[in-house]
Amino acid sequence: MTDHATDSSPTTDSATDSNDARTNDSPTVLVLRRGTHGMPVSDYADELRERLPNHEILHATTPDEEREYIADAEIVTGMTINESLLAHAENMELFACAYAGTGHLPLDALESRGVAVTNASGVHGPNIAEHVVGAMLTFTRKFLRAGRQQSRREWRHFQAHELEGSTVTVVGLGAIGQAIVERLDGFGVETVGVRYSPEKGGPTDEVVGFDDLHDALARTDYLVLACPLTDDTRGLLDAAAFDTLPSHAVLVNIARGKVVETDALVSALRGNHIRGAALDVTDPEPLPEDHPLWTFENVLITPHMAGHTPEYYSRLADIVAENVAHVTETGSYDDLRNRVR
Repeated sequence: MTDHATDSSPTTDSATDSNDARTNDSPTVLVLRRGTHGMPVSDYADELRERLPNHEILHATTPDEEREYIADAEIVTGMTINESLLAHAENMELFACAYAGTGHLPLDALESRGVAVTNASGVHGPNIAEHVVGAMLTFTRKFLRAGRQQSRREWRHFQAHELEGSTVTVVGLGAIGQAIVERLDGFGVETVGVRYSPEKGGPTDEVVGFDDLHDALARTDYLVLACPLTDDTRGLLDAAAFDTLPSHAVLVNIARGKVVETDALVSALRGNHIRGAALDVTDPEPLPEDHPLWTFENVLITPHMAGHTPEYYSRLADIVAENVAHVTETGSYDDLRNRVR
């Protein structure tokens, strides 16, 4: 058979007291088999069981189990779901996406079935914000150069910079952008936020719209991209944007690789039009071994891992469990946390 009997609580006559506490009003939750960041998805199922002891939490470990369990599950959670699997979902009311982005989902198909969709917005805030601050300090204190000199056992002084007094522009003031700004508090920097609706304000010292992007770029020391990839942000940082940025500016991209025009970035680096770049995402991705971005001494590349944190499943389970509790108490799938559809 499968490990369903061990991954989900038994429903036989020998059920435990917690199982006896379940009611017909407690929706069944199915965890799909695909995990993230190399962490076993069974850990996510365990986190949900800890928070929802009176609910049946199923964990599918094979394609057959996914097709079998999804037929009855009212709430399904996972990294993605395709239309083939969706065709077996006879009772699904909510798909709780385990990613912050939902553009990879068959949203039209889910909507046509009346399935609510939530995302994992907020899960990545602390770790990505720390990644960004670490990248900025790497360039401020020239740790890349220090690492090269250490590998050569070379004791030679060099000039560094200070973060204090810098202007940091953050494009995108969602949960991640806000967490970045919060982590910068105390560094003595000026912050400028760029968002679609500047009238909403934000935690930065100043908030502007995308129409005023170049005005912000012209006075930027550190540019942080934390926006989603949309038709409006695709290629946002193009040759004209790099021409506007000061030559001492540093780019930090934890958004999506396609927000930056790669050829324009390479050209800016070759021409010393910017001081450097910290790239957790690239276009193309993965970055080919022969790509010129690997060759620059003023480029820090990480393999799309800013989102990794050992707390990922714990924070995700908090969001999903809160919504499951809401559904159980109210019988409604309205007013869910992080609902996107």
